[in-house]
Amino acid sequence: MSTSALGKPSSGKRRLKDLLGQSDNRLCADCSAPDPKWASSNIGVFLCLKCCGVHRSLGANISKVLSVTLDDWNEEDIEAVIEVGGNASANSIYESYLPEGVSKPAPDAGHEERTQFIKSKYEQQAFLKPSLRIQTCSAAKNSSQVSSSREIVNNKQSSNSAENSEYIGKMKIKVLRGSNLAVRDMLSSDPYIVLTLGKQKVQTSVVNSNLNPVWNEELMLSVPHDYSPLKLQVYDQDTFSADDIMGEADIDMQPMITSAMAFGDAKKFSDMQIGKWLKSYDNALIEDSAVNIVAGKVRQDLWLRLQNVESGEVELELEWLPL
Repeated sequence: MSTSALGKPSSGKRRLKDLLGQSDNRLCADCSAPDPKWASSNIGVFLCLKCCGVHRSLGANISKVLSVTLDDWNEEDIEAVIEVGGNASANSIYESYLPEGVSKPAPDAGHEERTQFIKSKYEQQAFLKPSLRIQTCSAAKNSSQVSSSREIVNNKQSSNSAENSEYIGKMKIKVLRGSNLAVRDMLSSDPYIVLTLGKQKVQTSVVNSNLNPVWNEELMLSVPHDYSPLKLQVYDQDTFSADDIMGEADIDMQPMITSAMAFGDAKKFSDMQIGKWLKSYDNALIEDSAVNIVAGKVRQDLWLRLQNVESGEVELELEWLPL
């Protein structure tokens, strides 16, 4: 990778290292195999060895493959990956419309299945929203795929107003703190939280060596008409291996959204309780969670006990933002 004249890592290299540290880039973008060692610099995804071989067969005009650890990256390649944003961002574009019955290949999938999926995904752009498809394959041969990938990103951004019709609102999630989290290193953990809603994924920063981390970070997700539970996962960041899971919880947003939409403009009402998500044996709530109008905003405090782990609790604040 590129270095400055004094032999120190460039700012681009440092930014690429930060991107590599994100949890979604610890799995292959195409088959979810752990610890990918290759990347397509122009598409902006990180890949396992098997998927890397298929990408090479597409040609550099479609996918420019580089080794994460062995190749020297120039600033243009680094900027191209950073501009796209890594696996989660790229897949939100290239896999935005997976047809029913089509699924990603598993890490142990055969070469033919893997090849068919990857060619459909990138060469034919079969899983993109039609308005984001920018070129036919023959046209792509006459221009660099780097500019094409950036154009796809720009097209996605310019179509945001049209896509708003697919959503009913936004959910602002303030991740407050965790307590008594599980130990995944020698004596502690380096926890961070990932929130997933459909194909959207956001995450907090990493708090090093702390089982009682305080984040106080606000994250935002768009809520589609056919929304599913909001999935929360806590991970321990590892430098040389895949990040360890430290528990998870599903958040039922229906009580909040149903109450908010029933009352309409919250600014017209004084502070009051308008709904409640009840604690039960089959959810992660430690106590009932009320939905309130507070200062003209619909809010909900959550205290969750992490599941599928030996210990750990997380506190959140939700705020509903209508379109």
